[in-house]
Amino acid sequence: MRCIVIGGGAAGFFGAIQCKTENPDGEVILLEKSQKTLAKVRISGGGRCNVTHACFEPKKLAEHYPRGSKELIGPFHEWQPKDMIAWFQERGVTLKREADGRMFPVTDNSETIASCLEETVRKLGIELKTGTGVKGVTKTENHFELKLSTGETLRCDRLLIATGGNQAFGGHAMAASLGHTIQELVPSLFTFHIKDPRIEGLQGISVPKARVWVPEAKLESEGPLLITHWGMSGPAILKLSAWGARKLHALDYTFELKVNWLGEGTTQKVLETLQQNKQAQARKQLSSTLLFNLPQRLWDRLLFAANIPEKLKWADISKKQLQVLASELCEGSYPVKGKSLFKEEFVTCGGVALKEVNFKTMESKCCPGLFFAGEVLDIDGITGGFNFQAAWTTATLAGRAIAAG
Repeated sequence: MRCIVIGGGAAGFFGAIQCKTENPDGEVILLEKSQKTLAKVRISGGGRCNVTHACFEPKKLAEHYPRGSKELIGPFHEWQPKDMIAWFQERGVTLKREADGRMFPVTDNSETIASCLEETVRKLGIELKTGTGVKGVTKTENHFELKLSTGETLRCDRLLIATGGNQAFGGHAMAASLGHTIQELVPSLFTFHIKDPRIEGLQGISVPKARVWVPEAKLESEGPLLITHWGMSGPAILKLSAWGARKLHALDYTFELKVNWLGEGTTQKVLETLQQNKQAQARKQLSSTLLFNLPQRLWDRLLFAANIPEKLKWADISKKQLQVLASELCEGSYPVKGKSLFKEEFVTCGGVALKEVNFKTMESKCCPGLFFAGEVLDIDGITGGFNFQAAWTTATLAGRAIAAG
């Protein structure tokens, strides 16, 4: 049995490893178009590599995937974060859990993960060919024939496409040439471009829990929110962009974003709190009274937006000013005009249609002997290690099924 794996990223490496581990006598060849392997592994998590997420219940884990949630429940029963943690531990790599559930190597260095995968490939005797792209794939009755960028032609019995979600990597074109439908590719996990005086110059300021929503697209999310040079980012924004990838694309990334800086509480409830504060701290200036644990500079900007003078005392604030301030805190409207990709993740919504893949084996229903793993499929998760976990899981199922013949 000869298996060729196209794509030297997380899914490609792990699929090749699982295949060779299950069938040591089989020949496994791993092809990578560029000279460097595991590029995304190396830059993920700011160079620390967010390997997986500490969510160990398959159904709950699957809820973190805007696309592929239903299909992944079964696979997660076969290979989930606990299995990934144990796999690395057996090879001397310990993972640690952070407060938000993300898991990283204890070294805080992605090279630890990349080196472990590369060393495992070497030890198993998997043939790794870098600088080797695939120009085209054809299928005969008994085998696949690959035309390589080097001028060579390779044949194999089983083919695993694990090229990632980027259209430029060629995996979708290969899948389409072998009979598959490709769901439209649009960005997921991106940040919002917002030019607004309320946040201008506040880059780096964050709130621990905000609620954000796009009324026009009926989208809502909550979590930490970060003000950036170009607008807004942070988990609240990234989750919104993932769940709304197609809707926001249809709006050409131009829409109104509503923000509740407090994360909870209605405008009316917050107005009541402000009115109580007017009584309790009548002699104090609003600018020197930090409410709701908001950063001082953000509080100052929201006061300004509510037309509240810098030295105004609580005793002198009008009912109208209080209402405007409550509205700014709980339902401020910010114009979004454009997006930036979240470069650590650069996830794509879209890919090989899931109904055309058997999720017990990751084998194509259109082309026997063809398998898929990772983001080449129409699967993507929110930020936090979920996309890597989907890659490890689908690669495991594909590798084992290929090895079983």
